[in-house]
Amino acid sequence: MNYLERINKAADFIKSKIDFEPEIGIILGTGLGSLAEHIENPIVIEYKDIPEFPVSTVIGHAGRLLVGTLEGKKVIAMQGRFHYYEGYSMQDITLPVRAMKVLGIKLLLASNACGGLNPAFKAGDIMAITDHINMMGSNPLIGANLEEFGPRFPDMSEVYNREYIDHLEAIARKQNTTLQKGVYCAISGPNYNSKAELRMLIAIGADTVGMSTIPECMVARHSGLKVVGVSCITDMAIPDTMTSPSHEEIVKVAEGVKPKFVSLLKQFIKEVQL
Repeated sequence: MNYLERINKAADFIKSKIDFEPEIGIILGTGLGSLAEHIENPIVIEYKDIPEFPVSTVIGHAGRLLVGTLEGKKVIAMQGRFHYYEGYSMQDITLPVRAMKVLGIKLLLASNACGGLNPAFKAGDIMAITDHINMMGSNPLIGANLEEFGPRFPDMSEVYNREYIDHLEAIARKQNTTLQKGVYCAISGPNYNSKAELRMLIAIGADTVGMSTIPECMVARHSGLKVVGVSCITDMAIPDTMTSPSHEEIVKVAEGVKPKFVSLLKQFIKEVQL
């Protein structure tokens, strides 16, 4: 079975469980899955039941798909994602985004938990991703191009929609929430960076660092989708002052950010013009 057939097999299975076309795809990262709890009349599909879907193996990722209505929009939400460090291929990681495109979404809203590199940031901040640096050592677009989705050489100079970032900022101001903006860098993981590596990332312009998001957003952009990326900064990874967090501590900080994260994204989804 080739990759396109795998994508369509997953999409067909999901389509058989729902009776409408979703408008917005949502990927909820570590500790941020609670936004999905606000989806009205959700149809819940376990990843393990979807043909060709990987399965989440990381704490803080529920591993299920929720399809329903959120703030008046038809959404399909991934409560947990897949990571390169889990041993999945880049194509496996991004297959759900391709399937959501086939199902009809126009916008991908991707969230993550990450480490802060910019000294102006602090743990507990929310950041809108304005650009990215791919340091994962691979690329989800390697291999035969899927002409049905996009061109062989897609432009990645503006992955994250500027108009939507401005809209997020305006909502954050109304809610008295500080919304940082910056460049997200992804590494393969699963280890945290050495101090020398962190100094390098800061030197090349990264404001935050994590282990996800970029593959999904690249594939979304290749597929012609509008993209919004939102990061929850769970710890500061500045080399001279950092302390190494445990995964449990990261999940705990992400849980603490939930109220403002959920409020911001719910209002954005309510107001966004697709």
